[in-house]
Amino acid sequence: MVSRRSLLAVAPAAVVAAAAGPAAAQEEQRGRGVTPGADRLAERGWREFAGRKVGVLTNPTGVLRDRTHIVDSLVAAGMAPVAVFGPEHGFRGTAQAGGSEGSYTDPRTKVPVYDAYGVSTAKLAEMYRKAGVDTVVFDIADVGARFYTYIWSMYTAMAAAVETGASFVVLDRPNPVGGKAFGPMLDPAFASGVGRKPIVQQHGMSAGELAKFFDAEFLPADTGGRRLSKLDVIAVRGWHRDTLFSRTGLDWVPPSPNMPTPQTALAYPGTCLFEGTVLSEGRGTTRPFEMIGMPDVDWRWAEELNGLNLPGVRFRENYFVPTFNKFVGKTCGGVQLHVTDEQSFDPIRTAVTMLVTAKRLYPALFAWRPDNFVDKLAGSARLRTMIDAGAGVAEVIGAWQDELAKFRQLRRQHLIYW
Repeated sequence: MVSRRSLLAVAPAAVVAAAAGPAAAQEEQRGRGVTPGADRLAERGWREFAGRKVGVLTNPTGVLRDRTHIVDSLVAAGMAPVAVFGPEHGFRGTAQAGGSEGSYTDPRTKVPVYDAYGVSTAKLAEMYRKAGVDTVVFDIADVGARFYTYIWSMYTAMAAAVETGASFVVLDRPNPVGGKAFGPMLDPAFASGVGRKPIVQQHGMSAGELAKFFDAEFLPADTGGRRLSKLDVIAVRGWHRDTLFSRTGLDWVPPSPNMPTPQTALAYPGTCLFEGTVLSEGRGTTRPFEMIGMPDVDWRWAEELNGLNLPGVRFRENYFVPTFNKFVGKTCGGVQLHVTDEQSFDPIRTAVTMLVTAKRLYPALFAWRPDNFVDKLAGSARLRTMIDAGAGVAEVIGAWQDELAKFRQLRRQHLIYW
């Protein structure tokens, strides 16, 4: 199925490396040979898009290795898209969480930009028809967490492509937090904009792999049994599932305003759960999702956490004053995570441990947000109710191991990289 549906053959990284010789293989082993899908088509002058009416769903992360944005590259190659579609934070990435940039004409390229954040399938299909799109291209760097909205923008874009008959192309990029899956499955009863379909919290898949997964497992149920007329995944060359972003040799372009570094992305699949509590998750600081705290939290939290010797992470007693979001202008005490071993670090186990210890150490301070938003982040009420009932970390994590194993098995047929 992969070869039939791909514009370019999906060559396993090991095969590519071996064909290029031992030196190249060694270089790829260090991650220096990683080439995103966009660069592979740009090297060929984007000729696969010749004669097509291309609409591009992208943001500032849609760049080539020379840092040229793909929309600018397409225009320069004489393949100007007929439309650009902006996700959460917008095409140029200026909007904060939950916002977008609206619709406008891009002043640099004169390409019309449509605001696609949060729109329905029918509305996005209407945009496709208005712009005359016959090929939808997705190129956004994801960070590997279910509650990061770009993969759900991709899902809506795929469903709209089914409605209009447009073909769908994913210019794939590495998953910056690697290919391992962790965490609980989403209960469909808790589906929302931060998790629309039952996948686990840290899915460990690239956007291209998810597109294959979505097309086979979810789209037919939402489109009257139909699938995409054509799905092409332009695979990353030279990427292995265990290669974290720091070893890819690629520049980090912040995929959203509160994701400034690859280290932020490592912590995010776990510490974003604090967005569902009254504690600050670090928004309004220079290290969101790495600095966690609130007024009157003290040194004891870091001491307690360090005493547990969690793999791959240490905690520094930390104080900060958020400039926006929770506790604006107030001094918060808490911790900063320092990932000491990226491969052994487990963000979700770490975050669950932080939640359990914070609730025990500060019973008068710790609370969930009154709207129980944490249930949407965690995919069900189980995490919240278990911690409230006094469950320990091992018991909480153990509760989702069976569903995690089933997800790992189900996703295998859709994986591209090994």
